[in-house]
Amino acid sequence: MAYCGIASRRKCESIILQGRVKVNGETIKSLGTKIDDKVDKITVDDVKIEKENKKVYILLNKPTGYVSTVKDDRGRNTILDIVKVKERIYPIGRLDYNTSGIIILTNDGEVYNKVAHPKMEKNKVYVAVIKGIPSKEDIDKFKNGVNIDGYITAKADFNILNINKSKNNSKVRIKIHEGKNRQIRKMCDAIGHPVISLTRISIGNINVGNLEEGKWRYLNEDEIKYIKN
Repeated sequence: MAYCGIASRRKCESIILQGRVKVNGETIKSLGTKIDDKVDKITVDDVKIEKENKKVYILLNKPTGYVSTVKDDRGRNTILDIVKVKERIYPIGRLDYNTSGIIILTNDGEVYNKVAHPKMEKNKVYVAVIKGIPSKEDIDKFKNGVNIDGYITAKADFNILNINKSKNNSKVRIKIHEGKNRQIRKMCDAIGHPVISLTRISIGNINVGNLEEGKWRYLNEDEIKYIKN
């Protein structure tokens, strides 16, 4: 199902467990069910699915005010309201509602599973505006790992780009390898400097460049090779 562009592998598992998948007209709820896509008829919500031959790889510069999912139960705008293509694409990773920046979308399940796997996560760089002016002690604490939700984060990079004394805030560049939910916001909270705004500017070797907020483009050949390897 993931290879057909239905959803991410984890979401596909949830869809199966919900009883929304049928094989040859019979509902299945077992994740280990064996099928032959050349012979068996597979449907999701009674709609037949077929393997997509054309693989697409898209880079979106997400604005704030959009969720990085294909659907939202609360009726909020999703990234698919911006990226409108005929292929059934889904995001690799996430950016929260109030975070902007780049995110990759694809219908290639193999690439999704490879890139999304914790052992294969790429370095991600963010620019944030945070409250206050962090001390050397705060910066060292952030770099060496902080406790968030009972978990000690991995080492990270933290550099001050600009200090605005009149507004009592700082613009910083942060690089992390992990991708826990709202991780940077929680890390900044842990050192006493909450995030005011947050933007992701790179995923590994893939950078925002001159891609405007709210716009998207297809990955180039070198970028596709990079995420596949």
